[in-house]
Amino acid sequence: MKLTLYDKISLRCSRVVTTGYSTSFTLGIKTLALRHRNGIYAIYGFVRLADEIVDTFFDHRQREMLDRFRHDTEEAIANRVSSNTVLHSFQWAVNTYGIDREFIDAFLRSMEMDLELKSHDQNSYNDYIYGSAEAVGLMCLKVFCRENPGCFDRLREPARKLGSAFQKVNFLRDIRSDYIDRGRVYFPGVDFSRFSEADKKLIEADIADEFRDALAGIRHLDRGSRGGVYLAYSYYVALFDKIRKTPPEAVTGRRFRISDGRKLLLLVKAVVWDITGMI
Repeated sequence: MKLTLYDKISLRCSRVVTTGYSTSFTLGIKTLALRHRNGIYAIYGFVRLADEIVDTFFDHRQREMLDRFRHDTEEAIANRVSSNTVLHSFQWAVNTYGIDREFIDAFLRSMEMDLELKSHDQNSYNDYIYGSAEAVGLMCLKVFCRENPGCFDRLREPARKLGSAFQKVNFLRDIRSDYIDRGRVYFPGVDFSRFSEADKKLIEADIADEFRDALAGIRHLDRGSRGGVYLAYSYYVALFDKIRKTPPEAVTGRRFRISDGRKLLLLVKAVVWDITGMI
């Protein structure tokens, strides 16, 4: 389907949102084949807008705003147009790549949970991880597998594992803002005022298992998507390694980052491995 001028402008807006909020994901997207980039920018822009409502708009009527966002999203998808340029680009991606409504509903339900829950039991934790991260990974996989629908079913579980691992690393990286600033504790049964080495090791073992399973799936992506996904994987593994080397009492007091120089090295490695297939 040929893009209209408004489609192009809307997709450009989603790209601006992505580059403004995440230099790391932007690097990963730029490593993707051109045919994949618009779809991933559109998904990220949508996710970022919803996340902003629940994470930063504290002086506003967040529940009302999120309900309106959900309604506007549904209308945009049904009507194939929206005056909100980010939602317009998202509906374009949904309708172009056949993104399942179940993934979108699960994601928005997780955003609602951020307004409703400050701590989680195992069931709500699993539901939150699925909606906030695994479902987003599955949306992206729909983009990557458009020309080879069979690959979606083959890579569905590794994509879920990758999204889950990313989110759990985010939880560890963002303890200070989530727990101290927002009063949220995502990990069931964990008290961050007494965060122990045993707590940390248990969480890390779970993440390490998911990264291992995810890498097996990344190897089976095609050349157009493998390098970009591997770059995002490498970035999060590097973050994870820094967290693993940090004592639990220090993890709660800082936010971990990867230097620009290290990001560049990871980019070069991802490109080389993508070309050679030696991931």
